[in-house]
Amino acid sequence: MIDTLCHLENDAFDADRDSVLLAAAHADVSDMLNAAITAADWEKILHITAASPAVHAALGLHPALIDQHCDEDLARLEQLLTARADVIAIGEIGLDFFDKSLDRDKQMHFFSAQLQLAAKHQLPVILHVRKAHDDVLRLLRAHPVKGGTVHAFNGSLQHGEHYHALGFCLGFGGMLTYAHSNKLRNLARSLPASALVLETDSPDMTGQAHRGARNSPAYLPEVRDSLAALRQESSQEVAAYTTANVRRIFGLPLR
Repeated sequence: MIDTLCHLENDAFDADRDSVLLAAAHADVSDMLNAAITAADWEKILHITAASPAVHAALGLHPALIDQHCDEDLARLEQLLTARADVIAIGEIGLDFFDKSLDRDKQMHFFSAQLQLAAKHQLPVILHVRKAHDDVLRLLRAHPVKGGTVHAFNGSLQHGEHYHALGFCLGFGGMLTYAHSNKLRNLARSLPASALVLETDSPDMTGQAHRGARNSPAYLPEVRDSLAALRQESSQEVAAYTTANVRRIFGLPLR
């Protein structure tokens, strides 16, 4: 299996990061996509990915921390994308209109700029979208990129179909394991297998079995099993097609 979104650079993993990676391997998680939040994360992420062939770097500027970003960060991102062949995606990027305190115009500026970088460097993107699916889809059509994933997808089925048509897969994580997640569970049942990928968002968004604890890529099988039960498929089937989807989008080789 492949965890399409985690944040192993987070301080929550500083004391036992190697053990976390070993536990993930024991849980049959072969690869993890480590996405950035701010420019301050980039060097640490690159250090982690250089030390472990199982972890892959995505660099970007998260919309929920828009106040921390500046145009110099975009210039530095361009430099890193040019210099580093080991960056496989730009992320997390997107729009967050759920938090009314966040500057919408600045979010649009940074999202558009990062989409342009993704197109220029032929990289997929990892999207964070809250209450902004129509605007994100409009900008994706204006700045076509090499597909990607939508983290913690919670839009409508129609939104999901539009993303999929643009080359995106939709990420499902720990929230799927909660019985009250009715909308999410219906989406997981209704979307085609070719649109689905698994994620943890570690150390956040822990599933039911570990509620209140630190999340980990080693818990990805719980998401897989929840998805399998909802779709009346075997866990092996879900692991196979979600992994194939990730390899198709991000060009990850078998290891």
